[in-house]
Amino acid sequence: MTLLRLVAGRLRPHRALLASLVLLQLVQTLASLALPALNAGVIDHGVLRGDTGRVLTGGATMAAVTLLQGAAAAAATYTGARIAMGVARDLRSEVFRRVQDFSARERARFGTATLVTRVTNDVQQIQTFTVLVLTMLVAAPLLCAGGLALALRQDVPLALVLLLFVPVMTGAVGTVVLRMRPLFRGMQERLDRVGRVLREQITGVRVVRAFVRD
Repeated sequence: MTLLRLVAGRLRPHRALLASLVLLQLVQTLASLALPALNAGVIDHGVLRGDTGRVLTGGATMAAVTLLQGAAAAAATYTGARIAMGVARDLRSEVFRRVQDFSARERARFGTATLVTRVTNDVQQIQTFTVLVLTMLVAAPLLCAGGLALALRQDVPLALVLLLFVPVMTGAVGTVVLRMRPLFRGMQERLDRVGRVLREQITGVRVVRAFVRD
């Protein structure tokens, strides 16, 4: 939740791109949901009846819808990436300016390796998370609602199975995310140690070269 609040607070300057992203995801979702119905129409009214004209017309319609879906998906991914890069840029700038205001004692307490990790790897992780949220988590509720509506339209008793599996899948994904949090925190601490050791080695190389020259 803290990460969501952190990202949400920096999405406000990108409201126009966010609106475009939601519209593109809606188009992509509608196209994805329309393809099975079009395919069923081609089989039921074209293939089974031997109507070649209906098959060609339905196939052309499916091809057009597929191209529309691909274009909307590509544009949504590009828009989401632009928003995520803008969020990362702003966040990196804020962290850098904040570190510049630290006193020498504060910088020594955190350590150079930790501060470098915060500005580089941590911001990169937030950027990746933002891309996933904007490209996948925005489309998932739309696709879920549309798929559930189509399933209820086709067969209500069978569609009720989805109402059972959706909470189960949500709980499973939530459990995986909760189990990953301590692992991710440990990975960040190890990155700090790697950065510190690498800086010590680079500094040691300078000392050795100075000693050899002397």
